[in-house]
Amino acid sequence: MRAIIQGAYGPAGDVLSLQEVPVPVPGVGEVVVRVHAASIHVGDLVTIEGEPIIARFAFGLRKPRNPVPGTDIAGTVVAVGDTVTQVRIGDEVFGWCTGAFAEYACAAEDHFLPKPANLTFEQAAAVGVSATTALQLLRDRAVFGAEVLINGASGGLGSYAVQIAAAFGAEVTGVCGPGNVETVRSLGARHVIDYTREDFTLGGQRYDFILDNVANHSLARTRGVLTERGVLQSNNGTSGGRWFGTLGTVIKTAAVSKFTRRQAPPSIKFTNRQDLLVLKDLIEDGRVIPLVDRTYPLSQAADALGHVRNGHARGTVVLTIAAPLEVRS
Repeated sequence: MRAIIQGAYGPAGDVLSLQEVPVPVPGVGEVVVRVHAASIHVGDLVTIEGEPIIARFAFGLRKPRNPVPGTDIAGTVVAVGDTVTQVRIGDEVFGWCTGAFAEYACAAEDHFLPKPANLTFEQAAAVGVSATTALQLLRDRAVFGAEVLINGASGGLGSYAVQIAAAFGAEVTGVCGPGNVETVRSLGARHVIDYTREDFTLGGQRYDFILDNVANHSLARTRGVLTERGVLQSNNGTSGGRWFGTLGTVIKTAAVSKFTRRQAPPSIKFTNRQDLLVLKDLIEDGRVIPLVDRTYPLSQAADALGHVRNGHARGTVVLTIAAPLEVRS
């Protein structure tokens, strides 16, 4: 099969290559999926570029332990290992794995769910990390009638956050650039702020919950537009130093949260089956629809990652992968 292989850390165009490698064989409790689509998120840039450098303690100090990057996929089950009972060969599924940027991927059977019938493979692959993170950050905050502001509302995570908050009955305000105003409104935001024309921290509106994906204002200034019992959830921002990235923001957020309940502590989120089930229900009900910015073929994975690196993707960037069918029992 063809797969994107990473032999070192660095810019995607320098360290990624398309190679032929063996098709994975399922172990006990595992399934092999023919990958039709795989999505790209900011975390993939970290694992490929190896920056911030502190992240290499998790992914491999000298080079990545997993040579095939990517986690979020959608495709068709082509092989199953012993004891597998939840999926069958031929099932169309979506979920997460290690090594998504390839024509075939292998993972435990509980990493996959039936693909929603109302989604394309590209849309289903775009759910994964971004949607589950948004759900986990909003679940206990975006209650019915709450005033919720999403700063950075048009990106992969932000576009899900707007839809999920609206699905929970919150009154959503989205903050984005001028080119994304109508898109964010179409996602369910009742109010949209173009950050080039208006600074939400200077307005008179107060919010019960703010999800800040950008961190372009100080924590104190952002908390200044909360209601008396409002809470700010800082999602670590979008920039940082080469060695420690946004760790300084994380530490500062953790420290401040010890002294005021209006600042939520840092939150580490992981994709899991239970949250994917919740999202699947929301998707099948039509309350959440993945926003795909653009698609690239597998051979152009470096270009796709470069587009994500530019920081202006509208929704999620997806790789389309056409693999020759190889079915094994």
